[in-house]
Amino acid sequence: MEFMKFDADKCSLCGICVEKCPFGALTIEGAGIVVSESCRMCGLCVRNCPEKAIQFEQKAKAFNKDDWKNFLIYVEQERGEIHPVTYELVGEARKMAGKVGYEVNCVIVGGKGTKENAEKLLPYGVDHVYVYEDPGFEGFRADCYADAVADCIAANKPSSVLIGATALGRSLAPRLSTRFHTGLTADCTVLDMKENTDLVQIRPAFGGNIMAQIITTNTRPQFATVRYKVMNVAEKTEPNGEVVTCEVTDEMLKSGMEVISTEIVEKIKGIEEEDVLVVAGRGVKKQEDLGLLQELADALGGQLATTRPLVEKGWNDVTKQIGLSGRTVKPKLIITCGVSGAVQFAAGMDGA
Repeated sequence: MEFMKFDADKCSLCGICVEKCPFGALTIEGAGIVVSESCRMCGLCVRNCPEKAIQFEQKAKAFNKDDWKNFLIYVEQERGEIHPVTYELVGEARKMAGKVGYEVNCVIVGGKGTKENAEKLLPYGVDHVYVYEDPGFEGFRADCYADAVADCIAANKPSSVLIGATALGRSLAPRLSTRFHTGLTADCTVLDMKENTDLVQIRPAFGGNIMAQIITTNTRPQFATVRYKVMNVAEKTEPNGEVVTCEVTDEMLKSGMEVISTEIVEKIKGIEEEDVLVVAGRGVKKQEDLGLLQELADALGGQLATTRPLVEKGWNDVTKQIGLSGRTVKPKLIITCGVSGAVQFAAGMDGA
């Protein structure tokens, strides 16, 4: 691990760091300490070293790009089903993979039924699906899931890791990028790949006034979270892939979080899943007038959404807001009423 530094002059090779490492990542070889890819940067070795001979080296070091190949997509499960953003990520990865001859692989973590869900991905052109299934993964705990996905990344060394920009994905992705001491671009709306395997990650910046192109040139893997409903779903093809069952260790299931109780909340169809939307903007001057637009939305079998100014007035919930700071939508029909069409709003619905 390039980001761990040992001071050979201070180190007495007492072995305390090896003993304290919960992941078995440290070994004494020759006249020094060797760190494997199992390191999770938990810091226990740093805190327990009596000689203060270990520290994190916060300067990123260039990797050999040839050692890191293929795409790895994190497959999110929601109430026992694969989240639809997964199929969009697979479709986008397949387009880019053809440029550089990469495989498109997936990793899925969860409790009972996870392997069955993994089988559902094969008809979409996925080469390998790595499965971490255990009752201990029931319910999302970020530290446990990060351990499992990090294990898959360390074993397979993907060039790029794609994760849906959902609430779960936004919790998982930064943990993983920190562990591998590499970059993460959040909320991407466009992806492309150069011939040298650098992932071009494009996302709105400065309030949507520019589209920033971000490239991770010196480290691997490259991490990106991608918004739901901004890319096309992968087309089905003849299955040629395989499901690979991975070992789940006791260390992966250890968590600093304790689940006291769980409650299933009734899922309400979000505006990002609707085929018909009626949108109210700043031009709607009275809150009572939203009733007329709600009637129209009901008549068309859709939902009423709003722009940011009306949400800030308290006229609607943020989950019904369209735009950069709200939701990205891709309905078949959208009717806008009193909407100026600012770039922040347009970025959230330009696929409609």
